[in-house]
Amino acid sequence: MNVPSNSVNTAPKSRFPCSLFIVFLLILSHAYIIAADYKPTNIGAIVDASSRKGKEEKTAMEIAISRFNRDSKNLQLFLHFGNSTGEPIQAAFTAQELIKEKEVGVIVGTDTWQEAALVADVGNRAQVPVLSLAASTITPPLRQIRWPFLTQMGSNVSEQIRCISAIVGSYHWQRVIVVYEDDAHGGDSGMLAPLSEALQYFSTEIEYTVVLPPISSLSDPKEAINEELMKLLSIQSRVFIVLKSSPLMATHLFQEARRMGFMARESAWIITDTISSFLDSIDTSAISYIEGALGIKTYYSKTSRPFLEFSAQFQKMFENEYPEEDNTKPGIHALRAYDSISVIANALVRLASDTITPKRLLETILSSNFNGLSGKISFQGGDQLDSNSLPLRIINLVGKGYKELDFWTQDLDHPFSREGGEANSSRRTTKVLDGPVIWPGYLKRVPKGWEMPTDEKRLKIGIPANTSFDKFVKVDEAQIDPEKKYTGFCIDIFREVIKILEQNYSLPYDFHPYDGTYDELVDRVYTKTYDAVVGDMTILANRSRIVEFTQPFAESGLSMITPVKSREAYKAWLFMKPFTMEMWVVTGVILIYTMFIVWILEHQNNPEFQGSWKDQLGTTLWFTFSSLFFAHKEKINSNITRVVVVVWLMVVFVLTSSYTASLSSMLTVQRLEPNVTDIEWLKVHKLNVGCDGDSFVRKYLEDVLDFKKDNIKNISSQYAYPNEFQKGTISAAFLELPYEKVFMNRYCKKYTASNPLSRFGGLGFVFQKGSPIAADVSKAILTLSERGILQSLEDKWFPSSDECSTTDTTELSLQNFWALYVLCGATSTICFLLFLCRLLLKYFQQNAPSESAWRRTVELANYIHKVEIKIPDRASDFSQGSNRASSSGSPGWVLVSPSDAPEPSEASPPTAIQMI
Repeated sequence: MNVPSNSVNTAPKSRFPCSLFIVFLLILSHAYIIAADYKPTNIGAIVDASSRKGKEEKTAMEIAISRFNRDSKNLQLFLHFGNSTGEPIQAAFTAQELIKEKEVGVIVGTDTWQEAALVADVGNRAQVPVLSLAASTITPPLRQIRWPFLTQMGSNVSEQIRCISAIVGSYHWQRVIVVYEDDAHGGDSGMLAPLSEALQYFSTEIEYTVVLPPISSLSDPKEAINEELMKLLSIQSRVFIVLKSSPLMATHLFQEARRMGFMARESAWIITDTISSFLDSIDTSAISYIEGALGIKTYYSKTSRPFLEFSAQFQKMFENEYPEEDNTKPGIHALRAYDSISVIANALVRLASDTITPKRLLETILSSNFNGLSGKISFQGGDQLDSNSLPLRIINLVGKGYKELDFWTQDLDHPFSREGGEANSSRRTTKVLDGPVIWPGYLKRVPKGWEMPTDEKRLKIGIPANTSFDKFVKVDEAQIDPEKKYTGFCIDIFREVIKILEQNYSLPYDFHPYDGTYDELVDRVYTKTYDAVVGDMTILANRSRIVEFTQPFAESGLSMITPVKSREAYKAWLFMKPFTMEMWVVTGVILIYTMFIVWILEHQNNPEFQGSWKDQLGTTLWFTFSSLFFAHKEKINSNITRVVVVVWLMVVFVLTSSYTASLSSMLTVQRLEPNVTDIEWLKVHKLNVGCDGDSFVRKYLEDVLDFKKDNIKNISSQYAYPNEFQKGTISAAFLELPYEKVFMNRYCKKYTASNPLSRFGGLGFVFQKGSPIAADVSKAILTLSERGILQSLEDKWFPSSDECSTTDTTELSLQNFWALYVLCGATSTICFLLFLCRLLLKYFQQNAPSESAWRRTVELANYIHKVEIKIPDRASDFSQGSNRASSSGSPGWVLVSPSDAPEPSEASPPTAIQMI
């Protein structure tokens, strides 16, 4: 049976408003029943004489009165009891009777808030202070205005609620079940709503609420409890919070819960003060049924001398008056009742010399500040006992008793403290209990708070039966062995996860193939048809609201797949592609600059670079271009020119090698481009697109990318996409990123993929909301990733294709060769400057400076252009030049002017000055 979240079974309709109306009529008929002679020494006590709580309160009040009267000489107090029988209406009548007949000046008692509200109305009309022992929850609006004579001595339940929520939050339980006993007036005492709100602070939800009828209305409590607990069998949460229950109902509840297996291992139970306050006074055999539970208990000192003296006297009186009770120890209710009498007595003593009025007595009571048996007695907000004076301690029920674990503080960062009373910040612990805690089933680690799978009740895991890409999940119905029947990347990951989890606990499971959409699979987990889903489930925001996702094991996004066309139109100019345009321009500039430098250095003394301007330009261009292929034949005479040429040849070698390699790669690798590059173009031209119809992608294309329904085609298999493209049924396909990688690894030569258009949460496994297994699986996935197992599984299922391993060759840019160009240009420039400096030096040595600057400039330019610098011929010509030099008697080289030079037909060349 599926149980909706936050469901509450039917409770009796509230009769409290009707009862309150009847009492109002009775009160109005006896309005202003105020004794003419106000007698504050007459104290009225309203208790339920048949309950354990009422018996303790009555005995404690009698002890307090007897002690005060024994020690006081001037003031004697008189105590008058009234029996409420546990009914608010009866409590109101009793209060009215005590005021009218006994002339009481103050009333103490009322164990429930319903009783306190009605009695406070009576006290307000009669102007009689009322001290309520009932535990309060939410402060009613305008309480002090409505009940100005009401003072609350009971504990503040809201502090217990905050303590419970802090415990739940510290153990990261996300789902809880609340159990409480109805108060016979159709209410939960206002505890359920604040508990739900406090749990939301820790992202915890109340999954189900069990409302038990009042124990007094049941002829067979066990049968009624069993009927309610049977409804929990379909719920997996196993964290129980017992908000409110009578001791007898709690005993039956835990007996049945243990018998039905709700107190087995992995379960957790938390009880409030309504049960734990009776642990000191109930039979120890009853405590054994609650073993393993955590309890919230109001702290009071059991070792102080006043308590020990009171306890001894209490046990004697209680045993004599109630011999039918097995346990005679006093509880917190007895201590509160004793302290309430002490508050009144101390106030009367302080007002002994003054005229006592109800209002003055109330003011004096509210100004009380002393240490009582139940703790420090002081009031906050005018009428509420200070919650800081009532510290809570967290106990663990073990065996037939209980042990103390921690003290509760209101500090959200450090809610638990080993110190009692006012917590010492230096002694506070972390956000978890100070343990060790013995949990149900004698479990010593933190329980999961969840019904864990067993061999009898295995984990039901749904998997996609028909996936578009079967490398992720594949179901082979022909196989019997589960290891062969269920295969795929996702299945292997889950099996590796199970190996890690089984190091801590067993997790039996069965796979259940489901033939439906992925969204339907998620819904099956939400409705608890499946405990989990294993497969290529994309993590989405709307899905995560109803289910729990694990840590993603693969990235996810949306890519567009389109057919490609070969770049045939660009092959004619492919030879230009190895270099960028910037690279070509700079290369041309360096080539021209080098050509100019070579001509400057050689045209004066090298016949091959002489002649007309056309001949010189042609020779220089030919020399420079032929050097690109190392095919130049012109001789170089100058050493400086040789340096320039060597550096240039080095540049040429690097450039030609790089160009050849890049061009070869471009000719080898097919350069592809998509037919479609823009989604808007598809929508404008109303072209059809394909996607996996079982995934969320179709809805995403409609809602987010604004494709028309008629233009979206469902593709059932990865092998159907190429056929649909070839037939022209679709112009583009939209695949999630993991599928796109698989598809492109197979069809990389025919299709191309865009960059991810959108990013999603990744691929993960699905569990029910609040499942602690999801957190353990997430940790295991991280472990697989850190150990490299996840990568090895990817390599196993998605190996790289050799055909798709190559990539487009990028063009070579100036950034790759700028240093080489700088070296070439700098070398040419330096050589040119050396040549120019040497030439100028010789000019000034051979010619006297002219008086006119203009004439001197013209002569210098003419000299640079026409001077010939002779060097000896190499090889066989060198000996002839040497002989002519010897015959002239010159020991070195001779500089001659052009006019003195012999004609070209002469046998010997002119002598020259060699420039280094």
